[in-house]
Amino acid sequence: MKITFLGAVEEVTGSKYLVEAKDVKILVDCGLFQGDKEITQRNWSPFPIAAESISALVLTHAHMDHTGYIPLLIKNGFRGKIYCSKATYELCAILLIDSGSLQEDEARHSNERRDPQHPAVMPLYTKLDAENSLKFFQAVDYDTVWNIKSLQVTLIRSGHILGSTFVIVSDGKQKLTFSGDLGRPEQFIQKSPPHVKETDFLVLESTYGNRLHEQGNPIKALGKVVNATVNKGGVLIIPSFVVERTQTILYCLYQLKQKKAIPNIPIFLDSPTGIGVTELFCKFKEDLRLSASSCKEIFNIATYIHTVEESKHLDQLTQPAIIIAGSGMADGGRVMYHLQCFISDAKNTVAFVGYQAKGTEGRLLVEGAKELRIHGISYIVRAEITMITALSAHADYTEIIEWLGYFEKPPKKLFLTHGQIEAAESLKKKIEERFGWCVVIPKYLASFDLD
Repeated sequence: MKITFLGAVEEVTGSKYLVEAKDVKILVDCGLFQGDKEITQRNWSPFPIAAESISALVLTHAHMDHTGYIPLLIKNGFRGKIYCSKATYELCAILLIDSGSLQEDEARHSNERRDPQHPAVMPLYTKLDAENSLKFFQAVDYDTVWNIKSLQVTLIRSGHILGSTFVIVSDGKQKLTFSGDLGRPEQFIQKSPPHVKETDFLVLESTYGNRLHEQGNPIKALGKVVNATVNKGGVLIIPSFVVERTQTILYCLYQLKQKKAIPNIPIFLDSPTGIGVTELFCKFKEDLRLSASSCKEIFNIATYIHTVEESKHLDQLTQPAIIIAGSGMADGGRVMYHLQCFISDAKNTVAFVGYQAKGTEGRLLVEGAKELRIHGISYIVRAEITMITALSAHADYTEIIEWLGYFEKPPKKLFLTHGQIEAAESLKKKIEERFGWCVVIPKYLASFDLD
């Protein structure tokens, strides 16, 4: 086998890994590059290999930095099957269509502001392209081996988000395992990631390779933020990723209300996509720690906001409330309109609950930006900006090291991806010092012969 790294190298987004055997090429993950303009411009560059030469695509999970390029790959000529877990398929059916709509919206906004002498901006792909991509999907069961020509593939539930999996690829001689995004032990909703005992080669994420998550109880941390905002008479805006983070926030708020640790203020989930995703959680409750009854109670704690008019009405709030809205990095979606209305008032709070990629508005805010430009207009930042990192669904470096400690024999080579170079280098050093393993941080388009 041979592996080539087409994305998520020395950065977090754009996961794409090409695996080749003598008679087949498969792609593991097919994500969008996200972040600043320099990074996202890669989405527009020609795909490094002929898309039609790829026999199949296998997905670790549904996040856009792992799946968001799929409609474009199909536009470029891919005609194989897309294999994933059943929950990942259901999520992609929501998220890819939403992504296509956002691509069209962004192109339209750009064209409204562009110089008439410049060419019109086109979307990367459309909602129709995304809908077309769904017919290529084939959902498979966990822990089932199937063949893609000479390669055997298995998906094992990984505990990162709903439907997430480790992908194991074997040619009968060598076994190659992809962690995707590694979940954390003892999460509120997801089951803990299982321990992998052995593999010949491992592709491992390093998002938090140089960081530790906050210690302590994130439910109490969120409660503290809520109460501080209520005491100021303000509104709490939570930019949230629609998969897993939104549902975890609802879980935390439910626990706080049950214990009467926060006032009984209204909670709004302003994300049609987030609402659709939340409704899927009870459908796949076998993936979760939650019972069927608690699942329903927790996710009914918020008022669901469906229409644009309902969303606009929230911006007239004058009493304390909580608005959960996408996107999680504040780089698009309905949360941007709420930030326009609330970010310049000191009594309000914006709480980020996940990783903020370089170049996003969320990253600028958590790094202390005093001014934020939204839809071409600048807004003074007076609201309190806070970060609750303990809610991350990514393992930090101690949790990664702990997970690696269950290997009964070392992999021949461990490839670190899906992390900024500083995080990857830090984790590489820790793994080498702890285990003495061979660790490689691949470059973009680097290839390795696994035989």
